[in-house]
Amino acid sequence: MTSPPPARNPTLFQSFEWHTPSTPPEPHETHCSTSHYNRLTRLLPTLADLGTTSVWLPPGCKANNPQGNGYDIYDIWDLGEFQQKVVRSTKWGSKEELDDLITKAKECGLELIWDAVLSHKTAGDRTDECWAVEVDKAERRVEICPPKKIEAWLRFDFPGRDQKGMKYSSMKWEAKHFNGTDWDQRREKHAIYKIIDDPATYPRPDPQPPTATSGNTLASPRSSRFSSFFQRFTSSERALKQQARRPQDQAKAIQPKRPGKGWAEDVDGEHGNNDYLMFSNIDYAHLEVREDIVNWGKWMVEDTGIDGFRLDAAQHISYGFIKEWIRKTNVAKMEKTGMEVFVVGEIWTGEVARITKWMDAVQDPTRRTRVRAFDAPLLYNFSHLTESTRKYQATRGVRSQATDVSKQRKATPPEPDLRTLLRNTLLEQRPESAVTVVTNHDTQPGQTSYTPMNADLKPLFYAFTLLREAGLPCVFWGDLYGTHGPHAEEAVGLGEGNRSLLAELMMCRKLFAYGEQRDYFDSSSCIGWTRAGTEDSYPGCAVVLSIDMRSKGLSVKKMKIGRPGEVWRDVLQNVRDDVSIDQEGYGAFPARSMAVSVFVKQGTVGVEKFPVRLDTDVYGAR
Repeated sequence: MTSPPPARNPTLFQSFEWHTPSTPPEPHETHCSTSHYNRLTRLLPTLADLGTTSVWLPPGCKANNPQGNGYDIYDIWDLGEFQQKVVRSTKWGSKEELDDLITKAKECGLELIWDAVLSHKTAGDRTDECWAVEVDKAERRVEICPPKKIEAWLRFDFPGRDQKGMKYSSMKWEAKHFNGTDWDQRREKHAIYKIIDDPATYPRPDPQPPTATSGNTLASPRSSRFSSFFQRFTSSERALKQQARRPQDQAKAIQPKRPGKGWAEDVDGEHGNNDYLMFSNIDYAHLEVREDIVNWGKWMVEDTGIDGFRLDAAQHISYGFIKEWIRKTNVAKMEKTGMEVFVVGEIWTGEVARITKWMDAVQDPTRRTRVRAFDAPLLYNFSHLTESTRKYQATRGVRSQATDVSKQRKATPPEPDLRTLLRNTLLEQRPESAVTVVTNHDTQPGQTSYTPMNADLKPLFYAFTLLREAGLPCVFWGDLYGTHGPHAEEAVGLGEGNRSLLAELMMCRKLFAYGEQRDYFDSSSCIGWTRAGTEDSYPGCAVVLSIDMRSKGLSVKKMKIGRPGEVWRDVLQNVRDDVSIDQEGYGAFPARSMAVSVFVKQGTVGVEKFPVRLDTDVYGAR
């Protein structure tokens, strides 16, 4: 029996969850056995064996909180190397441990994807005075007070890195590098503040505006334009002052756009303008900012050894700058390794059009670099199916007790439909650019973007992402190893003797999910597809998903695959009966309700790896 060829199906693995425990090294040490970087380094060979090809690392830049996950970012140039914000390491570990992790990943043939937080900074070292206006939280184009000076924590001196001669970057940040913040130290007040230029520097109309004379147009169109703006702007200012005196009469009227500093225009349109997300918002109209962040991207791929990036909150960053950043970072990656940089954007919305709009804006048509995005609409479809299944199950008793047909109909919610999973998703519209996800650190229980997901259905959803031809599937740490925190959950599909159903599905992708795909989506409660395999030793498989709650036995899907007389078996062992391929090339492939079955030809190389056992106690005793 020959060995199967190396895995070529790409699989991304998110290597953390929101409550991942990690004990980084003490300030005088470089390594600690219980840091997450150290733990992850030990797990890389196992992940590679399961078919993982790339690992999404947590945001490992220095954060404000020593135990912060990194989204409260302070210094992008500090990867756990400098004594800043009380500690030297980040929550995840030290720079030395990160270097060890990168080295091990290369040995295992794994790419590393960095979680890049580029929309904001937090917790400056000193305050800085600047002009600002408060804006409405729901409509960021609406100013709710006249301009005023505020005192905000916008001076970033990076004292730990400064002691080392401002290693890597000489830039120190101040108010001019931001266009928004959320705290006025002078008044000790939280709000969304749009940072603006000093109003005294705005263009003023000529003392004697030119007038039209017989046979002539206005002598100075530019002065007229400034005069028009000034009249509209001062009128708006007077209205704001009146509203400030009478807050109960404030109206959400959008003021004329101020000249100079303000929100970036090329961002998502939620809240009128979605440039601001949190903390102190970075102003990408400033040349020094653009140069520093571009240099950081180059440094990460040239010197640090990162292969790609997950762009956090991508819809809140200037699309024009992101396009420039991707292009220049990719050039650096190509010159260093000859490989394209991997980029996936987080545009978290159920509206696929907003995702494709971002992709079209940041994709450089002259380059081969493929910009990807997470398929949030698909995740929401998974959740919708979860909820519709729950409601349908909850009313079974009510329906059975109702004798009147009209009462039965009223008691019956819409039947859950597996065929709707692809509807209005990125996987449907841009399959080559979709990164599919079932759960992540933002949607797990307890998070602000928590999205309900039935644990019993997750294996079906993972089969849908892992075993189909389109999309790049992302497996979540919490689903493979479990989560911690106040809403802790066990790993998905754990069985006796450390058997892991999710690990088995990952292995199925690695070994069997190849070749032409044929769908059998002819039932709402049971769908299937086949992968025909390839001529170069990659086998195929037949997959069946069932949520049939009416049948007490098995749902059966008749599908064409293989050759007459072949015997196919469910490697997941959810169904024990073999399936014989008939003379017309069809097999009747069964599946239990609320389960998935993956059939492969008897004797296929790789079946000896099943069942797959996985030690999920990666932290030691919990």
